[in-house]
Amino acid sequence: MTEDDRTKTGKGGASARVSAQSDSPPPDLKKQRDEFLQNFSRSARLTEQFIRDYEGLAERVHKLETENASLRAKVEADDAIRELLRKIEELEREKTDLLSRYREAERTSNGLAERFAQFEEEFSNLANLFVASNQLHSSLSPRRVTRRIKEVLAQLVGAERYAVFLMNSESTELVPIASEGVAGDDLAPIGVDRDPIKEVIRTGSAYVDEAGDPSQGTIERPPAVIPLRIDDDTVGAIIIYATLTQKTSFATIDFELFKLLGQHAAAALVSASLHAQQGPKRPGLEAFVDLSV
Repeated sequence: MTEDDRTKTGKGGASARVSAQSDSPPPDLKKQRDEFLQNFSRSARLTEQFIRDYEGLAERVHKLETENASLRAKVEADDAIRELLRKIEELEREKTDLLSRYREAERTSNGLAERFAQFEEEFSNLANLFVASNQLHSSLSPRRVTRRIKEVLAQLVGAERYAVFLMNSESTELVPIASEGVAGDDLAPIGVDRDPIKEVIRTGSAYVDEAGDPSQGTIERPPAVIPLRIDDDTVGAIIIYATLTQKTSFATIDFELFKLLGQHAAAALVSASLHAQQGPKRPGLEAFVDLSV
């Protein structure tokens, strides 16, 4: 094949291709439009779905934030409650400790109060004994000594009816020398063989009816008989027939006063009597020589 033939052939092929392209149908614009609209609608729906999902997510986030805030507030409230409970427990412990200390202090205070009351009672008893002893020996007049004995019985012992007796020279009877609240018919000498006087004279110990009510005593049944002694000899007795109405029993101080009266009343009476017999003249020094023997 010559070059001219190839040229012709080439030109013919190009023309054929151009002709083939010119003969193809035109593009379908409506279809393309519809396809574009469909794609746009799909995009719009996707966008709407995305917006709805976004709004749902935003609402969920807001709800979660609200729940989170509520939970946080609850946790904080729980923490506050736990803190309050812890403080309450601490306060309860402090309260228990304070109550324990208070009870201990109260027991100590009660113990101190009881001891103070005991000391006060003992001091009062000692004061009564001192006053009684001082009264018995404050005078050398038999009448005044007798008055002092009656004052001790009435004011310190609380006796309402009583009598003071001294032994006669034969030691067979007790003769009344002073009394209070006793009728004259009842003030007669008493034989030393009568009960309970007999036992009091024999032993030199006081008789006290501790079981009965001393305010209800009688002449026949006196609640107390106190021996009056000088050294080891019983020289008389004090008989208490009844105490004041409010004194329904004898206390410890009464027994101490009975002992004091028994030891000092007779000596005070005898000393006053001897002094009254000798007059106001003081014994000479010879009466006090060699007293240390």
